[in-house]
Amino acid sequence: MSLRMITYKETKKLVSWLEAMDALRAGHFLKEAQVGDTFLGSKNAVLLSRSAYIEGLGYGVKAVTAIAENSKRGLPTVQGAMMIYEPITGELSAIIESKLITEIKTASDSILAAQLLARPDSKHLLIIGAGTVAESLIYAYSAAFPDLEKITIWARNTEKAKILINKISNLDITIEVSSDIQLTSANADIISTATMAHEPILKGEWVKPGTHIDLIGAFTSDMREADDFLMSSGSIFVDSRATTIEHIGELTIPISNGIISKNDIIGDFYDLIPSSKSGRKSNDEITIFKNGGGAHLDLMIAKYLIEISNNSIS
Repeated sequence: MSLRMITYKETKKLVSWLEAMDALRAGHFLKEAQVGDTFLGSKNAVLLSRSAYIEGLGYGVKAVTAIAENSKRGLPTVQGAMMIYEPITGELSAIIESKLITEIKTASDSILAAQLLARPDSKHLLIIGAGTVAESLIYAYSAAFPDLEKITIWARNTEKAKILINKISNLDITIEVSSDIQLTSANADIISTATMAHEPILKGEWVKPGTHIDLIGAFTSDMREADDFLMSSGSIFVDSRATTIEHIGELTIPISNGIISKNDIIGDFYDLIPSSKSGRKSNDEITIFKNGGGAHLDLMIAKYLIEISNNSIS
């Protein structure tokens, strides 16, 4: 077996957001993944290694560094790679640039949850953050919700939000910058947070009934984007119980403070997808989704990326 090197530059242009989302959906009909995470380093400079095994798909290990100060150095905050091993022989079959895996997995994770939890008639998406994840969310949500009428970007640095909007092309949708996060939150149908915040940036008192909240940024035990009031106001779902409830501050902090309990986590993708039922019970319900990532999702996306890469050279 030849070892494939799959890069961002060669493969990103081949990706369909709907196909990537369907790859995640299909992966949750397989036997539940075995996962394991390790975090090494300091608060703002961490080596994150995530491993997964899914029967029939194989093994995967993604190792990345997340260095907050790199943004000041003109370098990517997150860097690394994922190794894919065959399910029967254990052979190393592919090495995939982590930027590619993470970008496609993260946005696909969120739009899959939004299709399961957001109101189908949602018209206005607010994205909080203006980095790489925010850019991919614009394209992914536009594909998954073709009836969206407006996407608003809010970031602490308004100029960064304007630069992001100027990069977007080939979308027939209104995209604008907000200078008032409270006002825009109150008018949004879906709010997606993609920041590196360690303190809550989105407040529950701003959110109207029926909103879907997509929390992406927090990935360590001391990071969070939603305040206690919001976390106690909605119906909480996660992509994977195993990689979120005891690991990410978005959940561990309000749980430890008695604001919510583990039993308040209604379900994850393994509950929602095979049942083919929406997790939303009413149009007024606030649904909250914690996008925690996880190597099993990386592995599902990796298999999709390998497939489209192979097809492009066959």
